[in-house]
Amino acid sequence: MRPRYGIALSVVAVCVLLTGCVAQGSAPLGAPSTQAHSTIPGLRQGQVVRVVDGDTARIVIGGVEEKVRFIGVDTPESTREVEPYGKAASEYTRKALDGRTVWIETDDELRDRYGRLLAYIWLDRPTAATDREIRDKMFNARLLLDGYAQIYTFPPNVRYAEDFVRYQREARASDTGLWAVPGAADPLTGKRAE
Repeated sequence: MRPRYGIALSVVAVCVLLTGCVAQGSAPLGAPSTQAHSTIPGLRQGQVVRVVDGDTARIVIGGVEEKVRFIGVDTPESTREVEPYGKAASEYTRKALDGRTVWIETDDELRDRYGRLLAYIWLDRPTAATDREIRDKMFNARLLLDGYAQIYTFPPNVRYAEDFVRYQREARASDTGLWAVPGAADPLTGKRAE
């Protein structure tokens, strides 16, 4: 009789703990974060050797050159096809990153189907991922805030998705970057016009 009572009590305790964790961390999508993300483990330093386009660069990490696709953002195309604002987004990324030392943060999924490393690019080493640090130091966020990209979220890589939704809303509301260019984006859906 005692073992069953212990198991039932353990199950109830786990449910209470899980419920508390979900309630604390949940907020409507796009609402400002009330808590900072936890500290950022596993950051790796890298050296940008070449910008491919607005959301992709070649970065040497630990002596290995990787093609890195920036998580959570999509800039207009500027390589095989050229979309409105594509060249501007590519140039923005080149000016910000070419030859620069950056900090690389990965999420749950390490690579995409093309073998590219998926990462958040920090311009300076963050101490914690607060809203202020994300805005000031994370290049993925800068692309959204300055209107050179749109959100492009694929689970399970969603660590900063709520922040990114908020940043895109800010850029759209102020007609920043591509949001002010006819044909560059559909302001109702947030997707580029076909």
